[in-house]
Amino acid sequence: RRTGCCLLWHDRQRMAFYNWALTTLCYNLPMDYQAFQLRLTSLIEDDFRDFVKKGIITDYPLLGVRIPHLRELAAEIVKFGTATDFLSHSPQSFEEVTTQGIVVATLPYDEMKSYLPKFVPLIDNWCTCDTFCNSLKSVKKHRSDFLDQIDQLLNAEASQFSVRTGLVCLLSHYVVPDYLAVVYDRVAQVVDREEYYVKMAVAWLVAECFIKFPDETYGILKAGILPKWTQNKAISKIRDSYRVPREVKD
Repeated sequence: RRTGCCLLWHDRQRMAFYNWALTTLCYNLPMDYQAFQLRLTSLIEDDFRDFVKKGIITDYPLLGVRIPHLRELAAEIVKFGTATDFLSHSPQSFEEVTTQGIVVATLPYDEMKSYLPKFVPLIDNWCTCDTFCNSLKSVKKHRSDFLDQIDQLLNAEASQFSVRTGLVCLLSHYVVPDYLAVVYDRVAQVVDREEYYVKMAVAWLVAECFIKFPDETYGILKAGILPKWTQNKAISKIRDSYRVPREVKD
């Protein structure tokens, strides 16, 4: 028993040293594609992978790397000026496609727009979609111009996650007084879509509008333009929010 414990302890020590050496090596390399793969491997957590598999449905392999780590990797890719090379590779995992999205979102505005037609079709899950949309910080300075991109994402022939991308972009960057009418108009355009992740995005967007602008959004709910399922989900999200006063919920 004592010998077995000693062997187990030495195995753990060797593994700890291996991880330390790999991470140290990776952090001293320029962030090219090979270095990215090495760093990504060093950040894998098996327990975390088992956890996220329960909530993320994707055709890409899930490795088990946390989003904050992916943001750090994306920042280094942009910093080292290797974004063009990195984005030229076909993603091999959920983590890689999500990192590509963060890189695209971080690029200067015009360059970011040029990558949208190639990147958006890669999105096949809510997490990659929402992470990408939340990372598009430059959109707030170009709201009027970016509406053309959103309309392309929301068009009638678009895929489920293209439409969700458009809706979450609206939620992240357009729920402001000057664009409320635009948001309501775009919601009306897609309100009859039946896909689950589109309906959830509509409910989330309407709930966020109500939380920030209750008087203006109450009319949308009262008019009954939302399908019953979507309206009930929006109301549920409003009731669950800590930002809505109790007297409004009642």
